Amino acid sequence: MKPVLPKIQSPEDLRSLPKEVLPQLAVELREFILETLSAKPGHLGAGLGVVELTIALHYFFQTPEDLLIWDVGHQCYPHKILTGRKDHFDSLRQLDGIAGFPTRTESKFDVFGVGHSSTSISAIIGMAIADQLQGNLNQHIAVIGDASIVSGMALEGLNHLGSTDLDVLIILNDNSIGIDPSVGALKEHFFQLENGGNHSVFEDFGLHYKGVVDGHDFDQLFKAFEELEQIRRPKILHIKTTKGKGYTQAEADQVKWHAPGKFNKATGEISKSVQNKISFQQIFGETIADLMRENPNILAITPAMLTGSNLVKAKIEFPKRVIDVGIAEQHAVTFAAGLATQGMVPYMAIYSTFLQRAYDQVIHDVALQNLPVVFCIDRAGLVGTDGATHHGYFDIAFLRSIPNMIVSAPMDDKDFQNLLYTAQFTESPFSIRFPKGNSDADVSTELSSRFNFEKIEIGRAIELKKGNEVAILTFGTIGQRIQNVLGEISFKEKYGHYKFLFCKPFDKSMLDQIFSQYQTIITFEDGILNGGFGDAVLEYAQEKDFKGKIIRKGYPDEFIEHASIEELEQEIGLDEEGILELLLGLI
Repeated sequence: MKPVLPKIQSPEDLRSLPKEVLPQLAVELREFILETLSAKPGHLGAGLGVVELTIALHYFFQTPEDLLIWDVGHQCYPHKILTGRKDHFDSLRQLDGIAGFPTRTESKFDVFGVGHSSTSISAIIGMAIADQLQGNLNQHIAVIGDASIVSGMALEGLNHLGSTDLDVLIILNDNSIGIDPSVGALKEHFFQLENGGNHSVFEDFGLHYKGVVDGHDFDQLFKAFEELEQIRRPKILHIKTTKGKGYTQAEADQVKWHAPGKFNKATGEISKSVQNKISFQQIFGETIADLMRENPNILAITPAMLTGSNLVKAKIEFPKRVIDVGIAEQHAVTFAAGLATQGMVPYMAIYSTFLQRAYDQVIHDVALQNLPVVFCIDRAGLVGTDGATHHGYFDIAFLRSIPNMIVSAPMDDKDFQNLLYTAQFTESPFSIRFPKGNSDADVSTELSSRFNFEKIEIGRAIELKKGNEVAILTFGTIGQRIQNVLGEISFKEKYGHYKFLFCKPFDKSMLDQIFSQYQTIITFEDGILNGGFGDAVLEYAQEKDFKGKIIRKGYPDEFIEHASIEELEQEIGLDEEGILELLLGLI
């Protein structure tokens, strides 16, 4: 039989095919995804798991008039290929290429941007009500999967939907895994439904329930769609799929193949680059385990990021003290607050981009009560090809504005370990932000034996180098880049370098000294300028009536798109070459 996929440039082309060829199309689509992602890394397992579902949805419904949302958005690769982006799919997640998540500016078929999980139900309700008020007769479908249904926001949406008369179809893509295996009571409930349970919790929400349907069987999918099309009220279709479907290695190790990087499609061998340096994530995992051995009151908490936060080994050693709460950031923060009221020391490992989802809990449940929760903020700054939804550059600004909050960032691996060690002794909320990627620590040395932990004075800044013309103030690992750049300047005596481990509280005595010695000050940070570290310096300078010049360098007031971290740093002038040019221009 002739190949089918080359003929598909839109869902209209898809709908012109006879149903009998759809299984062949599914095979070709998987092959196309594997071929592309083996060389251009992205999220692999989730897309492989929804190939049949994607084909069936675009075949049965009249997209884009019928509105379709994918949640979490990393399931969207087959959707993108079938909706006009096949010829550009090899630009996925690259500079000026197509995004790794649904993006409204990219295609009319991407009706809602979905990078964070559990937003689809609320969004589709809004769309359905708007269409109802405007007299539109189109259909509304939200696919929610990869454990996203357990999030509080998804349940809030279901609670609203069940009280309406909206003709909305929720498709629960149940594959028992997010990035790590699913946790919690709903997982057990879904298992019971799959094995003959006859009452679904969704019926108690007021939804018509149909399930469990094989999400890889076209006949079952179309039969379910046809049946549910006759039901003009809120409804949910529960399908069972296998993450990584159709690729043996991805089915066998779903965690590893969530986003494996480059790999050999034929052998399944994942490319490994030789790492001479230890990542901040490795340092975090090893250090937390060390601290937990010494302090029995320390617990580690993660909202569904056990592997990403490098807590797997600690979970094995301390199964009751490393707790994965699922995709539930708000619950995670308030859960940590509850632990802190009883004398425990919760270390919450959370990506910067996901901490945004629990901002009220940070203020109301932690900071207002001045509870000593330690926020270990991973992936702070630019994260690269995941793009605008996943960059973590707002946390300095949004944490600095909260009373009682300590806001810190290491410049290097020693600072990082010392901050993690110090945090357990404080009686206030303590945040430590650190980037994705490698530190300058050598892999050949055991982390735990590199040096003794040192308790850091809260708020202290350090003069790394005295200068006579320009004071460079750094917050975070960008200070390492400054050190490298200063090493290339012949008249380096003109530049002073000051390391601020804390943005809040501030070392005002150090700033007083800097204001008295320099007329030009430049600040560097791995975060958005609005409300960040540089603004904190400016505010104090105004308070002290500083008459010199202050230049702030950080991320601009805009959403930064996807590309490699190096490419993005170059674009905004924070690569070493851009920093060198800037510093030389000041003299």
